Amino acid sequence: MSVAEELTGDSFTADALSGHYDVLAERVFQIERKWPHFGLLLEDIRQLADACAPGSRVVSFERGLLYGGCSLIAPFFQNSDFISLDCSPQSANSRGAYNAAMTQDPRFLFVPTTHRGSIEDPGLADQSADLILVPNLVHHVANQDRLFAELARITAPGGQVYVFEPLLRELHQEPDDYLRWTPYGMARAMTQAGLEPEAPKQTGGPFEAIAYCWAQALEYFPEDQRVTMAKWFYDQHMPELMAWDKAHTANQQRDHTSFPVAFSLIARKPR
Repeated sequence: MSVAEELTGDSFTADALSGHYDVLAERVFQIERKWPHFGLLLEDIRQLADACAPGSRVVSFERGLLYGGCSLIAPFFQNSDFISLDCSPQSANSRGAYNAAMTQDPRFLFVPTTHRGSIEDPGLADQSADLILVPNLVHHVANQDRLFAELARITAPGGQVYVFEPLLRELHQEPDDYLRWTPYGMARAMTQAGLEPEAPKQTGGPFEAIAYCWAQALEYFPEDQRVTMAKWFYDQHMPELMAWDKAHTANQQRDHTSFPVAFSLIARKPR
């Protein structure tokens, strides 16, 4: 049964899906104002959903607890056999749904997560998924070898694994924050697990990296200074930095050097 049929007995309209996308862009990932690199994730998800054959088994590993127990991605795969695994660790229980306010918008399509479990031991059958989605989650997994082995085990021959990961992040959701992959390191790990990675996509540059660090640094100001400093940064310096990021995309002094903020990677399971 598809996601929309299970919830409503009907399909989400194109307008409803567009509204959901806008909420993710504007409120959850704040790609125009705060975290532009998540634009790559949203575009990738939309493209993968459009290319997904009806009835395909899609498994999405997310942290639904943070958003009130829902899958951010499920609505786009309404014609798929969609499973969303809430991979929030037990340590997240005390923090609860602290990002739920981001989804409190009438345009948001609330689809509950299928069940809660571990990405390292999801309890899914061998070769049972045509597409696996791991958006912004790999760095929260302690056992990386087990993670990639499980992704390879669950993926059906000819199926795909999609991963989106940051290269630049503050330590967050502590203590469950373990590492930062480069796209080349992750491609190697996927290859060792028996998957065949494609060329990675990268997003952001050094000026966006500066903007990201400033956005995080604002949270360290005392509350009585934060509003003033945020206005100073977002009204003037954020647009300036993002303009520079678009204009200056290559290192002028060193070859074989780049400064992406995040990347995405697709790997296929050989037939």
